[in-house]
Amino acid sequence: MTIPLLELTADGLANSARRIMARCNELARISSLRGGVERVYLSPEHARANRLAAEWMRDVGLTTHQDAAGNQVGRISGRDPEAPALMLGSHLDTVPDAGRFDGILGVLMAIEVVRLLRSRIPTFPFCLEVVAFSDEEGTRFGKALLGSAAVAGSWDPAWWELTDAYGITVRQAFLEFGLDPSRVGEAARRPDELVGYLEAHIEQGPQLDRAGQPLAVVSSIASARRFQITIRGEARHAGGTPYDMRHDALLGASEIAIAVERLCLAEHHLIGTVGQLNAYPGAVNVVPGEARLSLDLRGELEGTRDRVWAALTRELDQIAGRRGLRWEAREVHTASAMVCEPLLMDVMRAGIEGSGQTDPISLFSPAGHDGMAIGRIADIGMLFLRNPDGISHHPDEYVSTEDIAVGLRAFAEAIVHLAREHAR
Repeated sequence: MTIPLLELTADGLANSARRIMARCNELARISSLRGGVERVYLSPEHARANRLAAEWMRDVGLTTHQDAAGNQVGRISGRDPEAPALMLGSHLDTVPDAGRFDGILGVLMAIEVVRLLRSRIPTFPFCLEVVAFSDEEGTRFGKALLGSAAVAGSWDPAWWELTDAYGITVRQAFLEFGLDPSRVGEAARRPDELVGYLEAHIEQGPQLDRAGQPLAVVSSIASARRFQITIRGEARHAGGTPYDMRHDALLGASEIAIAVERLCLAEHHLIGTVGQLNAYPGAVNVVPGEARLSLDLRGELEGTRDRVWAALTRELDQIAGRRGLRWEAREVHTASAMVCEPLLMDVMRAGIEGSGQTDPISLFSPAGHDGMAIGRIADIGMLFLRNPDGISHHPDEYVSTEDIAVGLRAFAEAIVHLAREHAR
C-alpha cells in the first residue's frame, strides 16, 4: 500500500503552532512556584498537567490512560489495532524556575501531529502512541528518567527509598499520588510492542541559531558521568598560619575546577561543569580544611569522556601532592551515549527537507532526554527546534511559532516516510 506524503497548508500549520504556544502558556500556569514554573514528579501539579494532557489527547482521537508510573499515555490504531506502535513524546515535569518549552513542546507537538495525521493513520502499518513522561528532570528525588525508565522496564527497587527535600520517599509519594508501588512493573513495554520512539525538543544550545536554521536531526544523546569530589586539607587560623604551612582545600578545589575547563576545551564535543563548590568550616577567618565540588562530564563518545576523567584524576594527585591535601571521588551517575537509529535519522532528515529546509544539519545532544531510557527497548530518533541564544532550563528559553509550524510539518512528514518504509 502506498501512503501519500502530506498536503498541509501554511494556515493550518500556523493554527496548530499557535495552539501549541497557547498550551505551553497554559501548562506554565500549573506550577508550585509563585511567579515561575516548577512541576515535579508525583505532585498535585503533575496530576493536573496529566489531566490536561489527557483532555488534549482525547480531543485528537487518542484513547488515554495514566500508566502505573504516572506517565500519561494516548493511543490511536493504524489499520491493525494489534500492530506495534510508534511512540511519540517527551516530558511534562520541569526543573525549578523553568522555561515553558523544555519537554513540554515535544508532548504538545506529538499531540498536534496526531491531529494533522488523523485522516491517514487508519492506513498506517503501525499504531501511534503519545507519551507524556513524568520525571525526566529528576528534580524532586534527585534521580532523572524515572518515568521513562519504568516504561523501559528498568525500574530499580532501590529507588523506592529515595527521598525528597521533605523526607518523603518515592514509595510514599506513589501512594499519595494514588499509584500502587507493587504494580510499577505494569508500565513496562516490550520491544516487540514498539516500532520506535520519536521526540521533538528545543535545542538546549545555540548551534541552530548560529547556523540560521530552524531544525536539525539529532545523531545521538551524550554519554555522561557525574562525581562528587571531596578534598581534605587542614583548617587553621587565617591570620596566624603562614602560607608555607597552609593546606588549603578550597584552593586545591579551585585548581581542579580550572583544570576541568582546560582539559575539556582541548577535546571535541566534551563538556565539563563544576556546578557546586562548598568550603568548610566556611568561616571568613579560617583556612578551609575541606572542599566539596560536583563534576558533570558529558561527551559524544564514552572514550573521550573517560580519558578526560583519567587525566583529571592525575591532576588531582598532583595538586594534592603539591598542597599536602587528600582527595576522594564518588561517582553518582553514569550514562552511556545513545545513538539514534539510522533509519529514523533518515526519515527525520527527509521530513526536514519536506518542510523546505535544504541540507539539514545533524547535532548530537549534550543534554539528556527520555530517549536514553527508551533506547533500551526501541530505536530512537529526535528532532531539534531552534532555541534563540540557546538558553534553556531558564524562564528565557524560547521557540517561535514560525519554527514550531516548520517543525510540525517536518515531524509529520517523517512519520509518513516511516509508514511508507514499513508498508513496503
